[in-house]
Amino acid sequence: MNPSHNDVAMVTRPRLQHGSGSRAPGAATVSVVSDCASVMPSPKFSKEKFWLEPPSEQQRKQLEEELKLSSTNLKSHAWYHGHIPWEVSESLVSNHGDFLIRDSQSSLGDFVLTSRWEQKTLHFLIRRTAVQTRVQFSLEGEAFESVPALVHFYVGSRAALSRWSGAQIHQPVNRTLPLSCLETAFCTATGPPTCRRGPGSGEEGVCPRSSRTASVAPSPSLPRRSVSTQPTVSPDGTLHRHQPPSSDADGSCYTELYPGPQSYVERLVEEGSTGLGLLRVEDGNVYFSPVVETVSSFKPSRYQSPLMPKENKPLEVGILRRVKELLAEVDPRTAAKHITKADCKMARILEVTPEMQRMMGVSFGMELLTLPHGQQLRLDLLERFQTMAIMLAVDVLGCTGTNEERAGLLHKIIQIAAELKSTMGNMFGFATVMRALELPQVSRLEQTWMALRQRHTEGAILYEKTLRPFMKSLNDGRESCPLSNTTFPHILPLLSLLEKSVAVGEGTEPWETVEVGVDVVMFHLGAARTVAQLGGIYRSNAETKLQGFQEQAEVLELFLTDFQMRLLWGSRGAVENQALRYAKFEQVLTALSNKLEPPAKSH
Repeated sequence: MNPSHNDVAMVTRPRLQHGSGSRAPGAATVSVVSDCASVMPSPKFSKEKFWLEPPSEQQRKQLEEELKLSSTNLKSHAWYHGHIPWEVSESLVSNHGDFLIRDSQSSLGDFVLTSRWEQKTLHFLIRRTAVQTRVQFSLEGEAFESVPALVHFYVGSRAALSRWSGAQIHQPVNRTLPLSCLETAFCTATGPPTCRRGPGSGEEGVCPRSSRTASVAPSPSLPRRSVSTQPTVSPDGTLHRHQPPSSDADGSCYTELYPGPQSYVERLVEEGSTGLGLLRVEDGNVYFSPVVETVSSFKPSRYQSPLMPKENKPLEVGILRRVKELLAEVDPRTAAKHITKADCKMARILEVTPEMQRMMGVSFGMELLTLPHGQQLRLDLLERFQTMAIMLAVDVLGCTGTNEERAGLLHKIIQIAAELKSTMGNMFGFATVMRALELPQVSRLEQTWMALRQRHTEGAILYEKTLRPFMKSLNDGRESCPLSNTTFPHILPLLSLLEKSVAVGEGTEPWETVEVGVDVVMFHLGAARTVAQLGGIYRSNAETKLQGFQEQAEVLELFLTDFQMRLLWGSRGAVENQALRYAKFEQVLTALSNKLEPPAKSH
């Protein structure tokens, strides 16, 4: 029985077909009542249940022939579903991480990646771009030579599909009908104009108007029900559509598409009233103006810690003693994990909420710090770098015991640096600890370093032969940490380049010498583009390395910047001008160093 012109588009939820241990829900179990100019007889419709019958033997053979094509042919990939409407694609992705690829209905020649992530169905436009004689495909970041290459990258790397959503794709939803059958069934074989219109209606009766529209015009003879398919906007600013209620009598279920009230997107555009300023609506996504931060995230004057009183003076003996005890008690790997946890949280690699993402305008801090409105984050990271390096230096220089005792402290700090580099993949923390060891007030202690070589020979060799050369290679752009092991990339050269007004140390930086200047600068600027796109991978790596980690509250306190600022400058001095604070402590470190090993008198 052929469907009449009065029929309304119906979309079923997919049935799960099980076979050889894998799930392959497909368009064979998805129904759309078609009203095409010509309908192939093979996909038979049941008007009562509104569903496509399972594929015939002939259709199975057609599908097999498609999948046998060369891998360069998009038809050979079962996750490609061709010209199916967005309503159908949403019914197919039902599990967390599901995805499929379909043709864009609103942008000819482009594709759409439909996915399910954190109980939301999301649609991402894959743009096709001609570059000289080649064609490339991209979402937001890296461009690829083909759609399969793009899919393989995002599945394999678990990289975020967009900065707004943080969504990943894990498993494909495979089609179970040949593409020719799907195109005919969904009235798109020759494009939307071949779809007949409902009588008396100026809208398309079956085919969706566009991928941005969440409702399909009904037949006038059917009652308008209160079921709504209006899109809503998730906290991260990505548009998604909710499926209306459905029924599943005797095993087959369907969803009726009726016009809802004014869409949320349209309402935002008209009213222009949101908690954050609405910037624009593009490809169905709502974009908000990011919040430009102008105040540091560190609040030492309001900071409260069980390790110090409400008000304290700089370098109070009792607090310093407790800090030394805690550092002596904790093993290097545990210390490295605490540092990494604090670093990644402060840099917005870990524990980034949707609200934070919306305020930043991006998904992770690694992208924010490359943008103009990320200046405050860059300044805060430089503050953390300097403050922690000074605190560790004070720990060494404040040890007034024997050279052997100070050598023991140096050895512990070297071990922490090694753990940050190799075990945790935290290049920011590694550079910070190395900075403490390379401060002139520490590196000049000849007797202490001699004691290190005598008492802790393996530590001295590790520092001289491995850690220092690696640190130099990082700065020169000749070496990097493997991506699969990186939780926090080496961004200090970039921070220094972008914020030249803030010194990160004495002496000439590698990119400031004539010999290597341009090459090194270009390397770090180029690396920033990559770093900005990999926030999802850094987060995943950090979560893996910190899985099951039980933090110790007092140890974590040692590596919080607010605590370190209070320890070094006191409750009042911590809020003074940064340049003034650093200048004062430069003198303090020099005095402590000269007291331990007085400089040779010049004649």
